[in-house]
Amino acid sequence: MRPPSRRPAATALGILAVAVTAIGTARPAGVAHALAADPPAAAPARAPRLLSETGLYGPDGGVDPRNLPFSPQYPLWTDGAAKSRWIRLPEGSSIDVSDVDAWRFPVGTKLWKEFRFAGRRVETRMIWKAGPDEWVFATYVWAEDGSDATLAPDDGVPDVVEVAPGKRHSIPGVEDCATCHRSSPAVVLGFNALQLSDDRDPLAPHAEPLPPGAATLSSLVASHRLEPSRPDLVANPPRIRASDPTERAALGYLSANCGGCHNASGPLARLGLVLLHDAGGSPDAPEPAVATAVDSAGRYVVPGLPEGASRVVAAGDPARSALLHRMRSRRPSSQMPPLGTRVVDEEAVELLSRWIARRDAPAAR
Repeated sequence: MRPPSRRPAATALGILAVAVTAIGTARPAGVAHALAADPPAAAPARAPRLLSETGLYGPDGGVDPRNLPFSPQYPLWTDGAAKSRWIRLPEGSSIDVSDVDAWRFPVGTKLWKEFRFAGRRVETRMIWKAGPDEWVFATYVWAEDGSDATLAPDDGVPDVVEVAPGKRHSIPGVEDCATCHRSSPAVVLGFNALQLSDDRDPLAPHAEPLPPGAATLSSLVASHRLEPSRPDLVANPPRIRASDPTERAALGYLSANCGGCHNASGPLARLGLVLLHDAGGSPDAPEPAVATAVDSAGRYVVPGLPEGASRVVAAGDPARSALLHRMRSRRPSSQMPPLGTRVVDEEAVELLSRWIARRDAPAAR
């Protein structure tokens, strides 16, 4: 006997397939939109709870050798803190330096900065590129016994250590960190062409010796960490364009301590005050700080001066220079920088005073 035919079952399946297709093509627009919608966005990356979990340290408790130490030639002033810094670039990755003044770091990059007051570790800050457009900012507070450091609250920790009689250092909040880092052409500050130049300024205030194995422009080029490769940055190291050594140190200090906010592309660009060095600028052009600050009226008026007498930098006259007045101030309404410092940087004030006093006053118009 012949087996029963299977064609009716196959026909039934074919009819069912046609019906399903018809239903799929005729589903309501709202259903189609829901099925085609993008999957939910991934949750933002979060910093680990303990510093020991961030990758800074190896199994033996020392700094992981994959983390390169570095020391910017113009350190940021933070109430006299001693600092150590490290960067980790993902294995086989490179930094995009197509724009020499706005380096772009690969996903996975981490940087740490440790702060010590009176020899004791107080805080370590970390920034981490967790995604193509996602940066995580975190600060860790060290235990008194130095065993580990714990993630600080998002709004920071006030008054953690005395830095001068009656003045205490506060650990910044996440928004404080983001305010400075996101105001610059590059999110990472202190790791750029000028700061890593092999032509280091011997008069830079608070200059630090290079730690063993430190990342510099020459070491980054040699290890193929810059893309495109920039041997020209080694042959002709970036340098402040200045008329004398005092001016070089003064403008370098302003670039590092003020240029993160006062630059040509950040939220304060509308003010017209550009203190950030431009490594890609013409060697014959004046430094941006000279072009935009010297003999510029600015918006801030030095208290007690007659109308029209104040200048951002009054060549030959420190007393009329608003920039210097604000560096000396620690009133919240007038101090500069506005964040991260409670103590006046006297060494820098003295340097800037000498530079301003030695500049020739502009010719009468």
